[in-house]
Parts: sequence; structure tokens; C-alpha cells
Amino acid sequence: MRTSRWAIATLLALFAAGAAFAVGAEPTTIKVGRAYSLGQLPTFVMDKQQLIAKHAKAQGLDLKVEWVSFAGAGPENDALLSGDVAFTLNGPPASIMLWDKTRGRENVHIVAAVDNELLFLNTRNPSVHSIRDFTDKDKIAVPSVGISVAAIQLQLAAGKAFGEDNLHKLDRLTVSLSSPDALVTMLSGGDVNANFASEPYSTKELAQPGVHTVLSTVDVLGAPATQNVFVTTEKFRRENPKIYRAFVDALKEADDIINRDKRAAALLFQERAKGFTMEEILAPLEKNAIQFSLAPSGLLRYAEFLHKAGRIKTMPTSWKDCFFPDPEIDKLSGS
Repeated sequence: MRTSRWAIATLLALFAAGAAFAVGAEPTTIKVGRAYSLGQLPTFVMDKQQLIAKHAKAQGLDLKVEWVSFAGAGPENDALLSGDVAFTLNGPPASIMLWDKTRGRENVHIVAAVDNELLFLNTRNPSVHSIRDFTDKDKIAVPSVGISVAAIQLQLAAGKAFGEDNLHKLDRLTVSLSSPDALVTMLSGGDVNANFASEPYSTKELAQPGVHTVLSTVDVLGAPATQNVFVTTEKFRRENPKIYRAFVDALKEADDIINRDKRAAALLFQERAKGFTMEEILAPLEKNAIQFSLAPSGLLRYAEFLHKAGRIKTMPTSWKDCFFPDPEIDKLSGS
């Protein structure tokens, strides 16, 4: 039996169209990276209320979102560049360095800021009242040596205390520890006796006898600054515009939810981050020590430091240079 050329051509055309659709279709599952600090509260709201899936559905997508926890910027960056995660949280310094390093290749940019907050350098050493008092007997925990927000703030503080030629004077004392591990290690009496801590870890540390604050972000930068941002690659954004739109809209909605009812949001964090009282979680939120906004604060201050130190080649002229263009972001005032 002879098959007509028209029928064969029709079948081939349909097959090609189906293959093209499959290749161009946005994925049905994505992974998003995060850690466990109070500044990342919007991720817990997005997760609990399935906000990314909600906004994706509004655009006709059935999307499953898996959340992956990381201990620091290094593993986060590796996962992003390898395609294991679609979006991941990162600190501004590490994000700026990644933006600079991947220019012309993966073109990693910031999607949005997550929080503006203070970090606190706490110690249980009674002899340490300023960073000048640290000696080789001290160990200071930071999330990632050399690239985390805490590590960069410590270098900025060292520059103020010891002179610009001594930015790295305290680097030899730093060790990379996740926030939960740093809390446990510092309070257990081990080698690590200081922690450049985010909330609610700082509040819990300071509730322990003998623990006191040496300095905070205010002493370093003069005001609260962005601690977490979301980043992704140009390729993912270009190939998945609906998911990207859903992600930004979900983050904005999470901020709105937290700002309307901080206590309800604090309960979500307490469900996931065991070992904290409601007061330890709620106090930093109610005192506005942590503010949730898509707009960054202090980003250019980090960029100036990194450029001057030779750690990035390109100095952004505006904080928006490091961000993907977006109607929600472009209208914001940041720094």
C-alpha cells in the first residue's frame, strides 16, 4: 500500500512542530536555593503558600518548586552555574563578583533584593571590646570566608581600624560556618568564640551570659544594608520568561504578606528553624532591624570596595547595572 507524499509531509511537519514545542517549553519543575536566616523569611512564605506556583498558574504553567538549602555562597554559585538551581540566594558581594566574572558568558545578574538588615559581630571573649582586641587565639565564624557579606564587612571594618593597607588583617581568624553551625559552635565553648551573625542567631547568642556585640553593620556602613539577593543566569531568564515573571511577582507578594502580619510570618520561620522562641524571631522584625523590599541598600558601597580591592574588573555605574531589567525593579529607588 502506497502512502501519499502529502500524508508523509504532514506527519513530518506535525512531528517537527511538536519537537519544537517541547524544546521551547518552560520546565515543569525548578529548584530554588536558600539558607536559614530570618532575612530569608520571604522564601519561607513563598514555600508555604506556594506563591511561585500560584503566579505561574496565572500564566498558564503547572510548576513544581523544590527548595534546596545551602551553607554559603560557594556551593550556591556552583549550583547556579551548573544549572542545578534556577534561582538562588546570595549575598551582594558574592553576587557582584559573580556578575563581573560571568560577563559575556553566563551573564549572571541579580533578580531582586530580599532584605535589608544589620549583622552583629558577637563574641564570648570578655577581653574583646573592639576588633583591635582580637588575637590569634580567636576564631570568627562567617558564612563564607572572603566573599560573604559578613566577611566583606569585617574587611571594611579592618580597613577603618587598621588602615586601608590592612583590609585582610583579620582574615586569618575567619572560618566558614553556616549560621546554625556557627551558633552551636560558638556557644558550645569550642575554638570559634566569635560570630558575625545575622538574625535570629545574633539575638539568641546575646541572650547567653558573657556574649556581647563588638560591632554591627551600622559601625561599618552607617545603616542597615542588603544581606540577601536572588540571582539567576541570562539563559534561564531568556528561555523561561513566564517562570521569571512568576518568581518576581511571588517575591513581591511574600514581602507584602510579611509587612502586613509579621507575627504570622514569624510562625512560618519557627516551624522550619527549630530551637528559636517566638520572641527571638519576632523582636528583630518588630524593631525593623530587618526590612523586606525588592530594592537593594548599600549595593554600590560593596561594589566600590570590591573594585578598589581589585576583586572585580567592572565598576557598575548604578546598582541597576547588576540587576536584570524588570518593570517591578526599574521603578524602585535603591543604592
